[in-house]
Amino acid sequence: MNNSSFQTRWGAQLRDDGAAVFRLWAPAVDKLVLRLGEDDDREMERRDHGWFELEANRLEEGTAYRFILPDGMAVPDPASRAQESDVHGPSLLMGSSFDWQAENWAGRPWEEAVVYELHPGTFSPHGGFDGIRRKLDYLAEIGFTAIELMPVAQFSGNRGWGYDGVLPYCAHSAYGGAAGLKQLVDAAHERGLMMILDVVYNHFGPDGNYLSLYAPDFFDPDRHTPWGPAIRFEEPAVRAFFLDNPIYWLEEFRFDGLRFDAIDQIKDKSEKPILEEMARNIRATFPDRHIHLMTEDERNIVELHPRDSANSPILFTAEWNDDFHHAAHCLATDEDAGYYAGFADDSVGHLARALAEGFCYQGEPYAPREGKPRGVPSAGQPPLAFVDFLQNHDQIGNRAFGERLTVLTDEETVELLTAVLLLNPQVPLVFMGEEFGETNPFLFFTDFHGDLANAVREGRRREFKDFGHFSGEQAERIPDPNALTTFEASMLNWDRVETEEGRKRLDLFRRLLEVRKAHLVPYLGRMPSMQGQAERLADKAFSVRWRMDGRLLLMAANFGSDMAVAGEGFARSRAIYESRQGVEAALLRGALPERSVAFLVTEEADT
Repeated sequence: MNNSSFQTRWGAQLRDDGAAVFRLWAPAVDKLVLRLGEDDDREMERRDHGWFELEANRLEEGTAYRFILPDGMAVPDPASRAQESDVHGPSLLMGSSFDWQAENWAGRPWEEAVVYELHPGTFSPHGGFDGIRRKLDYLAEIGFTAIELMPVAQFSGNRGWGYDGVLPYCAHSAYGGAAGLKQLVDAAHERGLMMILDVVYNHFGPDGNYLSLYAPDFFDPDRHTPWGPAIRFEEPAVRAFFLDNPIYWLEEFRFDGLRFDAIDQIKDKSEKPILEEMARNIRATFPDRHIHLMTEDERNIVELHPRDSANSPILFTAEWNDDFHHAAHCLATDEDAGYYAGFADDSVGHLARALAEGFCYQGEPYAPREGKPRGVPSAGQPPLAFVDFLQNHDQIGNRAFGERLTVLTDEETVELLTAVLLLNPQVPLVFMGEEFGETNPFLFFTDFHGDLANAVREGRRREFKDFGHFSGEQAERIPDPNALTTFEASMLNWDRVETEEGRKRLDLFRRLLEVRKAHLVPYLGRMPSMQGQAERLADKAFSVRWRMDGRLLLMAANFGSDMAVAGEGFARSRAIYESRQGVEAALLRGALPERSVAFLVTEEADT
């Protein structure tokens, strides 16, 4: 039995002797009462700077508690670790004890990462953390090394993506709560799988957030995010709430990393930005563990991902590379509406640049942002600073009808792009079901009611105003996020695994990941910068060369219907993968066959 020694500054801390300390920052009230159980009310002691505190003895895990405001309203603990029912009900006192089996697990290096993103509620027919646990052997056998959970912090209702959470310390009871999450993480570690959690620090959800009633200074009245009031990180108590949260998930649940959602919406006027302080605190707290911190940031910046002399991250580890996705998607589908407008003009050229240098936009005018410059130079970044994907929850679920790439383009194009994704030096991420060619949609779904449900439904339809074909009657066809059928339609169809198409796609993933493990992983950690060089071979054909430690990795890709001239650069190379037999032989003759991809290596002594 092992206990976490980390103590958060907000919330309730239960000790082994049955004593518990309750703390809440409520500067807008003069009096605060703690209610234990149904009617055991105890007035809390007011401390400096708006804090209230109370210590109670002889308490047990599972004791219900609430905070009672001067007007009699009962509110849950914003740092609750468990809820008796929903986000509006009492919080439950919880300890940290758990009998960890993978006691000596310290993680895996980032160069080994092949990330599998999933939604806990729709991934498995069993649902929740236990349903994921039953599929761990399947994921490990294919070759995935890391599982990324979409947010699990408690949100309103039982169905949702998780980005509308209001209790950031509370593992959702609908998925299995804290105990179920620890069992999942422990089981994953026993199988050599890393566990990464998606966390949301840019806003709170619209239902169940009571902070403004007793701590209005938690929020910045002069600024709003696209999803709600902006958070005032300059306030010390607010800062403590968010600085402790990532440590809590990494310590209490032994996650191997975190993915920070939409950090471009986190604004902080402090001398030391909150994100930088978070990352430094995490690095200092876990010096002996492999901890991986991913960011989502549409600005295309690199300042949060510096490396030290050993090529180890000082702050954050890697950035989700939307540019790679947008270029690949345009190449596959020829779509050009909305944000795809910035990539449709030359999707092949954009994809080649993303592979060679990281970002497609490195300061150039960006059409979807009214031609304003976007991004900074990124070619000097290591490939491990970028996470690439052909699909993820956003890029599927933010489509009106949640279509996957599998149904938007032909099978051959998907397989060629899959090889490009899994065998380039940047870190690959796969969305659940992609490995067996899932065709079911992944839709946007919530579990709101009343006026809020209506507002979300109508807001969802307004989101697609930039996509001209979603207007009038077509907009009315967009699935209602609150309907149970929308959630059910997003469940993975595991029967497809046993079909001929499913087995074929799974075999492709296994082969590609075996090649990555053997021929890329041993070299990636020693690549201090991208060092990629792209060359256009034809309208829809290109090659990229990456200088690795003692060798060159070469990729040749032709998405066109005509053979391309490849030149003599492949003469002394040997193929580690070819999409079909004969591609390597053609490249050695200076030609690249139509509709083909190959990866080759050349030892530096031969260059």
